[in-house]
Amino acid sequence: MNQRQFFDQAAANWDAKPRDEMLTRLREIVAGLGIAPGAAVLDVGCGTGVLLPLLHESMNGDNRVVSLDLSREMLKRAQNKRQMTVYVQGDAQSLPLPEGIFDWVLCNAVFPHFSDKPRALAELRRVLRGPEPAEGRAGGYLVICHAFNREVLNEFHRSKGSVVAHDTLPDEEEMLRLLREEGLMNAQVWDEPDRYIAMAQRDYRL
Repeated sequence: MNQRQFFDQAAANWDAKPRDEMLTRLREIVAGLGIAPGAAVLDVGCGTGVLLPLLHESMNGDNRVVSLDLSREMLKRAQNKRQMTVYVQGDAQSLPLPEGIFDWVLCNAVFPHFSDKPRALAELRRVLRGPEPAEGRAGGYLVICHAFNREVLNEFHRSKGSVVAHDTLPDEEEMLRLLREEGLMNAQVWDEPDRYIAMAQRDYRL
């Protein structure tokens, strides 16, 4: 079984899991980012659309979101919720999207599943808007987040076994190195008891 098959199979029961506490944390994370209304956002690994209402709420309904997932079944369930977004099936390691079009790229609960993390980061950086010094605009932001800390998340994946058993978050030093080596600057990591956030910006255009 590959990852796409695993998540296609898991999609049917994905929303049946208890989510209240997780949604509270994710709402706090999204609100804390301060994404401006009208910003262009890519929701990578959108799953069944958990972030979509939170983005809509945080951006006062003025949101331009593209939701991307590898799993067709996950996307079908996201589409059934009829959120205001564009749905794209695709692999983050080879994004079917133009360069430099997003102000924010959000990776919620998906980064550990990238088998080639440097390649994925290079692609995520590619689709972020570059800085425009003449206009006083900084580069777009990449956010990697989870409603659990690194230790809890990694142990959960190990306990699940199957194709996700080795899908883990790197430690802080390794994460910062990966971000910087792929042209992302101002990288920071917050690994807190009830959440995990890594954040960086696209630097100059190449």
